[in-house]
Amino acid sequence: MLSKATLGQTDLSVSNLCYGTNMLGWLLDQGKSNAILDTFADLGGNFIDTARSYGDWSPEAPVGASERAVGAWLRTRQRDGLVIATKGGFFDMRVGDWRNRVTPEDVNTDLSQSLDHLGIDTIDLYFLHADNPEAPVEPIIDALIAHREARRIRHFAASNWAPARIVAANAYAATLGKPGFVASETFWGLAVPDVAAAAAQGYQHYYEGAYEALHATGLPIIAYAAQSGGYFTKRANGTDLGPLGVRYGNPVNDRRLIAAQALADHHNVSINAIVLAYLTSQPLQTIAIFGGSTPDQVRESVTSAALTLSSDELAQLRNA
Repeated sequence: MLSKATLGQTDLSVSNLCYGTNMLGWLLDQGKSNAILDTFADLGGNFIDTARSYGDWSPEAPVGASERAVGAWLRTRQRDGLVIATKGGFFDMRVGDWRNRVTPEDVNTDLSQSLDHLGIDTIDLYFLHADNPEAPVEPIIDALIAHREARRIRHFAASNWAPARIVAANAYAATLGKPGFVASETFWGLAVPDVAAAAAQGYQHYYEGAYEALHATGLPIIAYAAQSGGYFTKRANGTDLGPLGVRYGNPVNDRRLIAAQALADHHNVSINAIVLAYLTSQPLQTIAIFGGSTPDQVRESVTSAALTLSSDELAQLRNA
């Protein structure tokens, strides 16, 4: 069973694994979505991550397909104890709106749609899905505080924001005597990316070498791409890597694969469990967002929560 802990300075009690729902409602139908979410909840998982934009890349899917699937599932059970996170301010892919939409007006639109799709009155944790680094932080934070005080959201956080921008935003919120971003959803996994290749595939602001100081202040990191797309498992199985080979193919990951395989053998677990435990065993609060397209995959990933790697083992992976 998954354990729970309070997220940073919030009142949210969350499981140390968060289920990422970007496949629900379009790649996986409602029945399969319900089976996966039921399995996660039955294993003690209560932290669910979605986004206003998830599923919009499929023209056959309804707008906000993932949020709608989560909302339909929520109607089958009591919401008590569940922590629902979603994100707004991203491109509107369905209408081809590729401008930067991290504005108070666009976030208001996205938040209203998210509440409707999810069928709830309040979102527990609302992320800005991206940043508009050329815009001042003050109007953005003012808008988020207003939504929180209107009880449309309980807390807000940043996704794909550079550390300096998070610091600036939280410093401004502090001048108002208000909480700012309570967490950062950050690109992080055991596999070290090629920065240019990752950016070309839509992944930016990797944790290592950038977010350690921010993390050390007590801001929780919620790691997305936590399984590195299954890179190490696919390498071990000889599976075709496709774009993952471009994103992660480098000597550092060759060495980390050897270290991960050795630890998997030592603990008699899968490589995937080692990959997730690398994050959930960090000394500073780190929550890993994982994926899975079947209940069995969810069960397998949850086994990582029973494994705590020692500081020496973390160093063995990190410094391979």
